[in-house]
Amino acid sequence: MLSRHIPCGANTNYANYADFTKYLLFKFVEFAKLAFKTGRGCHSIYCTYCLPFIMLLCCSLTVAARPADIPESAVLPNQSALMLDAGYASIHDSYLTPITYDGLDLGLSLEATRWTKKHKWLWQLGVGADYNYVENKAQNNDLYKLMGDISFSMQHAWLGVLHPRLNFSVGPMAQVRAGIVYNAVNSNNPVTVRAHANVGATGMAWFNTRLGRKPITLRYQMQLPVAGAFFAPEYDESYYEIYLGNHKNLAHLGWWGNRFDMVNYLGADLRLGKTTLRLGYRSRLEHWTVNHLHVHDFTHALVLGISL
Repeated sequence: MLSRHIPCGANTNYANYADFTKYLLFKFVEFAKLAFKTGRGCHSIYCTYCLPFIMLLCCSLTVAARPADIPESAVLPNQSALMLDAGYASIHDSYLTPITYDGLDLGLSLEATRWTKKHKWLWQLGVGADYNYVENKAQNNDLYKLMGDISFSMQHAWLGVLHPRLNFSVGPMAQVRAGIVYNAVNSNNPVTVRAHANVGATGMAWFNTRLGRKPITLRYQMQLPVAGAFFAPEYDESYYEIYLGNHKNLAHLGWWGNRFDMVNYLGADLRLGKTTLRLGYRSRLEHWTVNHLHVHDFTHALVLGISL
C-alpha cells in the first residue's frame, strides 16, 4: 500500500535522510486526514493515537548510521526521577455501571534510565501507582480506582544524526498493570479487578538545549502495547461465582482488535547542578471490549518530578 504513495525504488533520489524523513511524515499526515474523513470505529482511533509513534519510528528507521563523534549535548543523562501526577480522569466500566464517571487522577511513579554499549542502547524501568476518584454527572455516586504497574524497555538510540541535539530511540517493552475499581452503591458486584500483561513498543524523541545558562532536555515518549493477556469476567458474572469455581473464560488474549492501551508523555527536564527538575504532561488511554463488557478509561495529568 505504501509503495503506491511513497516512491522508494532504486531510481528514486533524496538529497539526504532528513528529506526522506520529512517526506514520510508528510505522507503519514495525509493518511491521518484520510482516516478522519473515511475511518469508522476503532480503526480511525488507532490511526489517530498511533500517528505520533509512527512518525517517531519513521524518523529512526530512516537513519542509516550514527556519526563517529557523538556530541556530549546529544546524550540523555543517566538518571532516576520521582514523579507526581495530578489531573483529570474519566472512567467507563460497563461491569459496574452503564454511565461514565469523571473526576480526579493522582499518580506517583519512579523512572530510571541507563545507557549501555557506549550510548547505542538505553534501558528504562518504570514503577508507579495511580488513584482515581470520579463521580457521575448527578453527583450522587462515586467510583474509586487504584492501579499499579511496572514496565521495562530496551531501546536502540540514534544520536545527533538529523540534528546535533535531536535524538531518537525505539525498542521493545514489557508491562504488567493491575488493580481494582470499586463502586459503593452496587450490592452484588461492587468491585471489579483489572489485570493485564503486555508486550509492545516504545519510542522517544528528545532535544537538548539551554534555558538561559541552564541545560534543559525536551522529551516526548510513547508506550504502545501490542499484544498480551488480560482478565475479564463474563457479563453479569459475580466474583462470588468465580470464588465458587466458575473460572471459564476469564483470561483473554489482548490485541488491537479487542484491547488498545497507550501512554503519552511530553515534558522538560531542567538541570540545576546535580538536581534535575521535571515538568510535563502525561495521558493514558485504556480501552477494551470483551464478553459484552466495555471499558474506556483515560487520564490527562500534569507531571512534576525531581531527580534522585
